[in-house]
Amino acid sequence: MNARLTSREVILKARDLRKYYGSGESQVHALDDVSLDIHSGELLIILGSSGSGKTTLLNLLGGMTRPDSGSLLFRGQELARRNEKELTQYRRDHVGFVFQSFNLIPELTVTENIALTAPGDPEAVAEAIRLTELQDKTKAYPSQLSGGQQQRVSIARALAKNCDLLLCDEPTGALDYETGRQILIRLEELSRIHGRTVIIVTHSRDIARMGDRTITLRNGKILSEETRPDPVSARNIEW
Repeated sequence: MNARLTSREVILKARDLRKYYGSGESQVHALDDVSLDIHSGELLIILGSSGSGKTTLLNLLGGMTRPDSGSLLFRGQELARRNEKELTQYRRDHVGFVFQSFNLIPELTVTENIALTAPGDPEAVAEAIRLTELQDKTKAYPSQLSGGQQQRVSIARALAKNCDLLLCDEPTGALDYETGRQILIRLEELSRIHGRTVIIVTHSRDIARMGDRTITLRNGKILSEETRPDPVSARNIEW
C-alpha cells in the first residue's frame, strides 16, 4: 500500500452502497454493491466512462444524495441515517465541491464569492486566495475572469471552509490543456502539502496516474483498484 496512507485515519468507510433509479425493466443500477475506505490526506481518483457511476458515488460521499441501501460512515458516524438538516450540516462543515460548472455568483467579486463559505472568517478567505494565487483578482467579477481563474475561485471557495473532503467532478473538463494542468497541480498540492483529502472524478487514465489510488468503476461496480507507491506528479502528466 502507498506509504502515505498506511498510518492515516480512515475518514470515510463505504460498505455495499447501492443507488438505483427507475423501476421494473427500465431500472438503472447507478451504483451496485460498492465498498471502499478513504483515508485522510489521500488523493483518490475515481475513474470511469460516462454512465459508470462515478458521479453518483461522488454525490453519495458528499451527502448530496442518499444510498438506497448500504452503509456510509464518516469518522464512525453513519451518514445514510442522518436527516436532511444533519446532512446539510455535514456538507457545510466537512465537504467542498468543485464542479465543471463553476457556480459562481456573477454579482459578487472573487473575494465575496469565496467568503460565502466562510462568513466572518476573513483569515480563511485570505488563505484560500493565497493558496489558489488569486491575489490580483480579488475585486474582479466572474465575467472578468478566464475559465481557469473561475475554477480557481471555485476551489478557493471550497478551501475557505477548511473542509475535510474536497470532491472534484471532472474539474478540468471545461478547461484548455494548460489551465487544466495548473488546476491539477493545485489539487495535488492541497493533498500532498496541505493534507486535504482530495477525490477527483475523471475519465482520463493519464490523470489517474497522479492519484495515490485509483478506483475504476464500470456499470455501477468497482472493476479494479490500483494503489501507487510513487504517483506521477501532476506537472509531468499529459492527457
